[in-house]
Amino acid sequence: MLQSLRDKMQGWPAIIVLGVAVFAMSFFGIEGYFNSHVETFVAKVGKREVSQQQFQDTVNRLRQQQRAQLGDHFDPTVFDKPEFKQQILDELVGQQLLLQANEDLGMRVSDQALRDTIASMPAFQVDGKFNADMYRAQLAGAGMTPEMYQANVRSSLESSLLPDAISSSAIITPADIDRYLDVKLQRRDIRYFVLPRPAPADSQVTDAQVQDYYKAHQADFMNPEQVSLKYIEVNGADLKADTQPTDEDLKKRYQAELSRFGMPEEREVSHILINVPKNATPAQQKAALDKAEKIASEATPADFAKLAQQDSDDLGSKLQGGDLGWLQKGVTNPAFDAAMFAMQKGQISKPVLSDEGYHIIYLRDVRSGQTKPFEQVRDQLLKEATTGERDRAYNETAGKMTDLTSQNPGSLEPAAQALHLEIKQTPLFGREGGQGIAANPKVIAAAFSNDVLASGNNSPLVNLDKSDSVVVRVDKHVPASPKPVAEVHDAIMQKILDQRIAEAARQKADVLVQRLSKGEDIVAVAGAEHADLQTANEVQRVQQAQQGPNVPQPVLTQAFKTPHPAADGKPQYASVALDHGSFAVLAVDKVEAGDLSKLTPDDRQQLYRQMVQAYGGVETQGFVDMLKAKTKIEMAKDRM
Repeated sequence: MLQSLRDKMQGWPAIIVLGVAVFAMSFFGIEGYFNSHVETFVAKVGKREVSQQQFQDTVNRLRQQQRAQLGDHFDPTVFDKPEFKQQILDELVGQQLLLQANEDLGMRVSDQALRDTIASMPAFQVDGKFNADMYRAQLAGAGMTPEMYQANVRSSLESSLLPDAISSSAIITPADIDRYLDVKLQRRDIRYFVLPRPAPADSQVTDAQVQDYYKAHQADFMNPEQVSLKYIEVNGADLKADTQPTDEDLKKRYQAELSRFGMPEEREVSHILINVPKNATPAQQKAALDKAEKIASEATPADFAKLAQQDSDDLGSKLQGGDLGWLQKGVTNPAFDAAMFAMQKGQISKPVLSDEGYHIIYLRDVRSGQTKPFEQVRDQLLKEATTGERDRAYNETAGKMTDLTSQNPGSLEPAAQALHLEIKQTPLFGREGGQGIAANPKVIAAAFSNDVLASGNNSPLVNLDKSDSVVVRVDKHVPASPKPVAEVHDAIMQKILDQRIAEAARQKADVLVQRLSKGEDIVAVAGAEHADLQTANEVQRVQQAQQGPNVPQPVLTQAFKTPHPAADGKPQYASVALDHGSFAVLAVDKVEAGDLSKLTPDDRQQLYRQMVQAYGGVETQGFVDMLKAKTKIEMAKDRM
């Protein structure tokens, strides 16, 4: 049929037909049907896009970091606030601008630099060296291919190329460092007192005021977004091997791996060490050798322990008469090892030179190598065989579960039926997590990912443990919603009262500052307010532990914002907002310059590096701002 059609579509009739078709498609806009697509970006930066998945992955990663760092103080509601989401999006836009600038300037990360970076990561190392098997295993556990991971690392490195180049061009002079240190190490003498919380001038809060506050601060009174999940799980611990290995099977394995069960030869040894100093002169070396040869010629098994206590330079074994216990081959240095295994029981060696000095070795006993009998290792072999079979079964089942859930992305049923797995459910939980598998950060990230939450698909395989994995899908989705005003009515009333109390305290503090500035005595003013006047001398911007009184941080911060005392020594005064709406009144009595002579060259060098990084950060941000002004940027805040 196709050949027949091809034969007929030759020559000028075909050209006319195709011409008419093209004209019709252009005229009626049929090409729009083929080219239409739904935009899904959160931001479009020139020709580059920040996808919803990229944005959500960044939010999830930051949420996990904050949860790990803050523990019980972690506040998940912060991540739902529009201003926080905007801050994250601005950072991602900045990254795209820098990546585009890399392309324009021809800057790229070489393959060698990429390899060196990955090879230096501790997660992929064994005994301090890169291990390819460990690399592949770690990536497989994270559900990534080497190509995917290398692309991520390359992108991360490329986003730092320009910032690093800009930072390396920053110029910091010794005078810059001195000026900074003079400010940082400055010391001030201060006095302050905390005002008692006043009663609000108006303690009545109407329903209308509550409603107005609720409308103005609705983001503070939201029920968080929640989901519940359906999931299927394959756990290696629940899998049973199809067959149990027989004793014959275990014996075959025992014979094949006989070397594993050998007990190496051991030697019971004592020694006397005569130290040879590092970089010893020939005379010092000869003196040590002469001493060692004399001891070796005089030593007998009967008096060896006494000589060791008397002459040995090995403090670790000296008190035990030089006893080193039972040693296997390869435990000591090569020279000692070779001499020890060349000796006969009861023999005392001539001096043996090592990096430490000369050793006189006494071989007290020999324990020949033995092989553990099958009966002694049977249980171990059975456990290994069973575990290996269970691991095989787990890997096979997990692989099938991955295939079936990806082939049927809209349901867990086909995989559950084929693999005889139960479809389980979680209660509703938010982005801060919940109980059971919902407490696992990987599950939380999968549940709130764009593909699972917005598109309604099954998740990829999520590894809970080495042999425990799940595939999840959203069962119920409850969007974030405002709490009913009745539910938060009392809390809003208290917030309004707290605001009034704070305002009354602020006004009171401002009046007292004005009075003190006009010449009233701070001791008398504090006494009249029934407040305790605190004194703190030589405070610095950063409080040092166990140095002087513990000044509240807001007071300390304000103390270094307040101008210097007047030329006649008259203090400068300021009011300070504290926690929970209370206020303090502050007096700055004296300012002293920092003592730069106490800083070591290492301190100055560390500060230099910090200033280069800080200056580079400022310059980089200025460069990004310039790129923003020159680049067309679209943001879809409704997709955040």
